[in-house]
Amino acid sequence: MISLAGRDILHSWGKFVLTGIGLGLLIGVTLTMAGVYRGMVDDARALLDNSGADLWVVQQDTQGPYAESSSLRDDVVRSVLGLPGVARAANVTYLTMQVRASVGRDAGREVRAMIVGFEPGQPALPGSPGYLVAGRHVTRSHYEAVVDVRTGFTLGQRIRIRRHDYTVVGLTQRMVSSGGDPMVFIPLKDAQEAQFLKDNDAILNDRARTAANPALNRPGVPGLLEAIQASQAANHNVNTVLVQVQPGVPAETVAEPIRRWKHLEAYTRAQMEEILVAKLIATSAKQIGMFLVILAIVSAAIVAFIIYTMTLGKIREIAVLKLIGTRNRTIAGMILQQALGLGLIGFIVGKVAATFWAPIFPKYVLLEVNDALLGLVAVMAICALASTLAIRAALAVDPAAAIGG
Repeated sequence: MISLAGRDILHSWGKFVLTGIGLGLLIGVTLTMAGVYRGMVDDARALLDNSGADLWVVQQDTQGPYAESSSLRDDVVRSVLGLPGVARAANVTYLTMQVRASVGRDAGREVRAMIVGFEPGQPALPGSPGYLVAGRHVTRSHYEAVVDVRTGFTLGQRIRIRRHDYTVVGLTQRMVSSGGDPMVFIPLKDAQEAQFLKDNDAILNDRARTAANPALNRPGVPGLLEAIQASQAANHNVNTVLVQVQPGVPAETVAEPIRRWKHLEAYTRAQMEEILVAKLIATSAKQIGMFLVILAIVSAAIVAFIIYTMTLGKIREIAVLKLIGTRNRTIAGMILQQALGLGLIGFIVGKVAATFWAPIFPKYVLLEVNDALLGLVAVMAICALASTLAIRAALAVDPAAAIGG
């Protein structure tokens, strides 16, 4: 049996293929947008996995340390370590900023990164870089760094963070923030200084204000002024205490006494994932969803227009088919097959294009098989729906038009 749709496609294959490629690029953008959302969710989960924590202890009434700011005294970790069920606990700071290369041929090049301050020398502690792809772990308490390979920094390179230079001693991979920024791990004391300590001029100004306060210069309060000035030049704050619980101990069992007696907030893995996925990237998810809807509507409009134009271009041929007794179902099937063929070509082109350009995107793009299958079903459904306009036009053709002028 001769395929009417196939013969018609071969008759105008150039237009059909070019249209399929154009539609495919649009579908490729749609798949990429879905991949960007999947990548954001995967970044958030990777952040939690890489922390190595079962509990995040943060400032009371905050949703830190990733979604909101949080500040704790660094001696809180000692009281947390004394709780039943706690295996390990460590102070950690997080700060997102621009990091630049200080020497070398790319000196001055800046990278947006999350600075992680952790306790060096103990790789098993939560907050430490979990594994390295090159180099070694940080062993000194100052001026060494482990960086994610996405920063573009290399072993031995000097990078500048605030006022100090750091030597890259190790490289890690897939250590990113919830926003996809690569991580730079530095010793905790250096990170505290980078995040919380004021610059020299600000410290001098604060000391001058303190010294000018008459209440602090009373004869009966010896040493008070000096103590306040010394505290202005030091900092003992962190953003969170990461906790690992003992095997078999539910994380919520440890979190409850922290909330009740320590006057702090403690989040389990499930609660922290809820904060990151359902709240932190909720707006981005809605924006991507709107783009997907718009792209679906545009795709349907393109398919409908092309199939309708192709149908109007062969009105006389359709009239001849009707004149020789071809059933309406056969004519409708021919148009539907053309629409589905156009959608299939477009999907194949789009999937190949998305696979090739996804790695060069600045954001992590995660293309999942399930999304591709759902995309294929959606494309076929859109094409079938878009063909209805052309089918109605074809079925309305008068057979007498075949013998008309």
